[in-house]
Amino acid sequence: MSITIKDDAGVAAMRTACRLAAEVLDAITPHIQPGITTLDIDRLAAEHMAKQGTRSATVGYQPPGYPPYPAHLCTSVNHVICHGIPNDKVLKKGDIVNVDVTVITPEGWYGDTSRMFEIGEVSIAAKRLCALTYDAMWLGIEQVRPGARLGDVGHAIQKFAEGHNLSVVREFCGHGIGQRFHEEPQVLHYGKPGTGEELVPGMIFTVEPMINLGRRDIKEMPDGWTIVTRDRSLSAQWEHTVLVTPTGHEVLSLSAGSPPPPAFVQ
Repeated sequence: MSITIKDDAGVAAMRTACRLAAEVLDAITPHIQPGITTLDIDRLAAEHMAKQGTRSATVGYQPPGYPPYPAHLCTSVNHVICHGIPNDKVLKKGDIVNVDVTVITPEGWYGDTSRMFEIGEVSIAAKRLCALTYDAMWLGIEQVRPGARLGDVGHAIQKFAEGHNLSVVREFCGHGIGQRFHEEPQVLHYGKPGTGEELVPGMIFTVEPMINLGRRDIKEMPDGWTIVTRDRSLSAQWEHTVLVTPTGHEVLSLSAGSPPPPAFVQ
């Protein structure tokens, strides 16, 4: 599968799709408090998608070898790295949770983004992990410009994370996105500068590093979806969808409620 370069109409459609995905996160943010279940979060998101006129890309999603995914979004709590399935367990003070939303617009375009949420007062280690993972994502995004390479993005994330004694998950990566959920290229969150695919205007892909407090080793749970840290250390992830522009990049998955970029972002 080759990389699809979006024209002006495609870029406009992706701006809308990604903003709508971010607005789902905006809508559920006030509700993500101690005492809510991840199943409640899923229901609230589904209700907001219905209001928007979008639908979930994850519910029923079934890549080869996987069971159909049963929920409208992914909720990955504490040592869950990614693809956590919403359930009826209550979130309590001190938990951290990644909520990952992908919507499909009526025109068939996919918008994808995720955020970390701290439930009440969390430990210093958990707060630091969430903050450093956010910075790592933005450091990767800052590398995006025509003529740069995907290895530059991965290297910036890896160097920063490992420099803070954190580890980068290798088995999952960012991806191209458009009128399909997962397109080329694969966007690794580690790598060597100057290697990998060259970036050209019109490319759209996600940057979504998964960073662990402990070792990078993973384990798949029996449900066929949930991925956890093998050592049960905390894991965090943030995700934005990014467009390569003629002069640099544009983050498409921003909305009124998005956390502000770090101070180092130009």
